[in-house]
Amino acid sequence: MKRFVPRFEMLALLAVLSFLFFSCTGQSKPVENKLEEAENMEVGVGLYSFNRFPFEKSVEMAKGTNAQKVEGFSFHNLGDRFGGKVIANLSDEELSMMKGILDSNQVQMVSMYADGKTIEDWEQLFKQGQKLGLQFLVGEPDPLLLDKINELAGQYKLPLAIHEHAKGLSRYWHPDSAMAAVEGREHLKICADIGHWVRSGLDPVECLQKVEHKLLSLHVKDLDGSGNMEAKDVAIGAGVIDYDKVFAELKRQDFSGEIFIECEHNWDNNFEEVKESVNYMRQKAK
Repeated sequence: MKRFVPRFEMLALLAVLSFLFFSCTGQSKPVENKLEEAENMEVGVGLYSFNRFPFEKSVEMAKGTNAQKVEGFSFHNLGDRFGGKVIANLSDEELSMMKGILDSNQVQMVSMYADGKTIEDWEQLFKQGQKLGLQFLVGEPDPLLLDKINELAGQYKLPLAIHEHAKGLSRYWHPDSAMAAVEGREHLKICADIGHWVRSGLDPVECLQKVEHKLLSLHVKDLDGSGNMEAKDVAIGAGVIDYDKVFAELKRQDFSGEIFIECEHNWDNNFEEVKESVNYMRQKAK
């Protein structure tokens, strides 16, 4: 004779079985949600794209592209409102003014390209970055300063991502050089500049594979040629870079960091192109 199981007992039994299943498998949420998280790459705008404009205008333009995150740069002439100063020379009151501009536009500045020359320059940039609430810095320091910069990055809790300008313009143009710079320095990471790698004649997918596990952020642009130091920037998607392959590699690595659009041409009238690039890269990141 079969025992009748009341509805509430059946529901309780199912709940226990579900708990045991997820505990044994280590899954606390559906697999598809984990896949979505792995592909959650942030696409923002490098304010260097709008370097002809004062800080307030450049932030407003970034907001207009529907970007919620931006990367600043330390040598930006911030405009008359800041007395023509750059970030390193701002007072605490002026730094608060910067944050107010960002907040009013609902834009977050998460990083800054830092152009320090001496260790004193770098310490000041780390201090200012911390006060601005940044998450990391980007730059190409003198190799002789790397150990001290690694210490500063740990002290100020701001990792520094090594960036690569093109061959002949940067000592870190090749991913092997960038990886040598971060080796044994736990607070140094990599900022991959896809466009400059291609300008230097390198395969961006192979380069991404070389910097796996150290990759913190990307700068993205497109070019009208590869292996040509005179290659011109073009609209993203209209050049030689295969971003389908780039994003396939990023997804293989479960990369979930920051991707910043850099538009380095048509400086005075590139807003629409930057906006289209943000939308294009977001589609690729999905």
